[in-house]
Amino acid sequence: MRSIGNSSALRAILLACGLFLICLPTHLMAAPSTPPGSLDRAGSSDEPFGLSTAPVTKGPVLEKWLNVEREVDDEQLVLRSCEENRASCQSPTALQFLAIVDSGRALEGRARIGEINRAINLNLKPVSDLALYGAEDVWSPPLATFAIGAGDCEDYAIAKFVALQQAGISADDLRIVILRDDHREEDHAVVAARLDGHWLTLDNRHMVLVEDHDVLRYRPIFLVDRDGVKAYSPSTFEASHGYARAIGQIRR
Repeated sequence: MRSIGNSSALRAILLACGLFLICLPTHLMAAPSTPPGSLDRAGSSDEPFGLSTAPVTKGPVLEKWLNVEREVDDEQLVLRSCEENRASCQSPTALQFLAIVDSGRALEGRARIGEINRAINLNLKPVSDLALYGAEDVWSPPLATFAIGAGDCEDYAIAKFVALQQAGISADDLRIVILRDDHREEDHAVVAARLDGHWLTLDNRHMVLVEDHDVLRYRPIFLVDRDGVKAYSPSTFEASHGYARAIGQIRR
């Protein structure tokens, strides 16, 4: 599989194409130090993985996020109503989600983040969009995901992104990150939460909170925050392979 050295060509591919995520039941790998061949973080930023990013202004990834963001806003009305008066709440799914938020609020720091990660991992089953909806690349807001009780990796990530904010984590300290495993030729979505200046990754594949600099084999492609979608700088990809691959649709 050939690589692309031309950064403008790569940017065009990233912005024009969709996003192809395969969330198989494997684990992110952790190590005590940065391995040979890992990402060069020279000129680091405040983003997860310490790499520079650029805003995405058009394309399927942005469109999907904006659509699900609107759905999240609609669900917030239900969550607020149920939180104000749980006895009269007509949504068992909202009460289930709020119970997870409550379990996180009762804790502080790393324990709060870890509890949200654990609770959502345990309450959902990993199932592909094709199996759930008969279609690929379906991004779901938390209550819709919990109503089914299943989702793929970006559905877990969206639910955690919302739950952490509900539990008191600032949106400034939260990201959804799309990672690429070039060895397996698959993509994966996680949440990154900043604590004491360090980014912790929350993964639906395991309960362990892994710091961004200890995540091996994966390289970041996109991140999502409350301001929209950003693409990691193509210059950070030059040491890897497979950049000519069109980023397609989320499958699992």
